Amino acid sequence: MNPPAQRPLGAVMLGGSAGSVDVLLSLLPAFDAASSVPVLVVVHVPRARPSRLVEVFGPKCRVPVVEAEDKQPLLPGVIYLAPPDYHLLVDKGAQLALAADELVHHSRPSIDVLFESAADVFGSAVLAIVLSGANADGAAGLATIARAGGLTWVQAPADAAAPAMPEAALAAAPDSTVLGVAEIAEELRTIRAGLYRQRPFAPRVSP
Repeated sequence: MNPPAQRPLGAVMLGGSAGSVDVLLSLLPAFDAASSVPVLVVVHVPRARPSRLVEVFGPKCRVPVVEAEDKQPLLPGVIYLAPPDYHLLVDKGAQLALAADELVHHSRPSIDVLFESAADVFGSAVLAIVLSGANADGAAGLATIARAGGLTWVQAPADAAAPAMPEAALAAAPDSTVLGVAEIAEELRTIRAGLYRQRPFAPRVSP
């Protein structure tokens, strides 16, 4: 049997809304310095007040967790969180950008905006994951990444506190791999030196 293919990753993207903070508390600690990949996270947060997600996630993680800033270099081994009331994008030249453009699915930051920008910059060298949430944000972006040849994973709707977002993502990108939270964490732990050992495991079929 051939060994699993090593797939280069320019970045890992995660997006979620209602019910996703608890999920991220299980997933983000899966990254360590040896993962050597930048991680970008969009969580729908209230736009009118500061986010406390850095305080929530930082103590649980083994790599630095920061709130993203405009024109900030995109570095491996760092988790970047979208700030309130700004869309987070990946810009050419391996840097981040913030934008105050119109709301997407009533949200700013938007998962779609991040995913679509990542597809433009990284093409197939990106892993995008849609987590629990109560609207359809992330679905169009996940489909864009799938068309670019990137990896697309979706939290199993049956495992999600709010299944609408994973269900919409699967409707838009039906070939995405469907995994429970523990399975996603297990796979993320295999990322080493910016490479993911893509193995032919049988994904769970969404109900």
